[in-house]
Amino acid sequence: MSFLAAFLIALLRVRTVNLSELATGFSGKAQTDSHYKRLQRFFRHYEMNYAEIAQAVVALMAIPEPWVLSIDRTEWQFGDCTFNILMLGVVHEGVAFPLVWCLLDKRGNSNSAERMKLFNQFLERFGEREVACLTADREFVGKDWFGYLLSRPVTPFRIRIRENYKLNDGRQSLKVGVVFADLQPGQTKILRHQRCLWGYWVYIAALRLDDGSLLIVATQTAPTSAITDYAKRWGIETVFGIFKTRGFCLESTHLKDSERLSKLLALLSLALCWVILTGEWLHQLNPLTIKKHGRRAKSIFRYGFDHLRNIVLNLEQKMDDFLNALHFLSCT
Repeated sequence: MSFLAAFLIALLRVRTVNLSELATGFSGKAQTDSHYKRLQRFFRHYEMNYAEIAQAVVALMAIPEPWVLSIDRTEWQFGDCTFNILMLGVVHEGVAFPLVWCLLDKRGNSNSAERMKLFNQFLERFGEREVACLTADREFVGKDWFGYLLSRPVTPFRIRIRENYKLNDGRQSLKVGVVFADLQPGQTKILRHQRCLWGYWVYIAALRLDDGSLLIVATQTAPTSAITDYAKRWGIETVFGIFKTRGFCLESTHLKDSERLSKLLALLSLALCWVILTGEWLHQLNPLTIKKHGRRAKSIFRYGFDHLRNIVLNLEQKMDDFLNALHFLSCT
């Protein structure tokens, strides 16, 4: 707990997960080299209970059921090393809070076996929770994956599919792009009857985007809300942005070992909760202004992040504010 506290404060101070930089953000009489070695020892030796971390995230955020889940992958290069993270989170207020993740030892897309393994971990930890739907982009398709989601326990999904996939109505097969060729930008259309896709009967909804492309969503339930539900998928893109360039600079890590990187993701998940809860509290006290385009002047994350950084960079003058902010890290 002492290390976690020191890590969170240092992370807010230096705004990067690079260990050399983090070491400079640790307080105390010890030399920077000693703090660096402490960081190394933690990531090398400490045994992290990821199920407990996930339960802590859920307890801290008190996310109401039914849950909207989002699964996606982020990838980047550092030298000859590829970082490829497959993650599933629960969407709340536009952010997908990480619950399970894995590090893929390859470049490119995940396969059905990797997705199923990840989702099984979610079910082991949160199988009793009510799930509204699972949202996913075009990478997360295929016969095996759909079959898995449609088996017991059935998981409602809203998954985007490609325009060149073929749909069968029992009489003929047509490409999705042909079926919705008449749609104009901004128009939506829901097929009245289910179509056969990879041997499974699903509903299909489509929206013509402003750039002329089609957003086509497959779902086995609630087709009228499929497009709206799918839009919540963006929450996981938001958390990737927070973890990376817009917040904690995950791409600056030099941790190549998958287990050590998983520990780092767990710590960032707790930091995310602290920042978002702080931002929500600030928004209640002093609501963010809404600009002409209908969005807030800054995000809840940025609101909380800037506030906490200002505190930890001026601890001597703002100790009362710091003690008040600590309340958001309590699950009780």
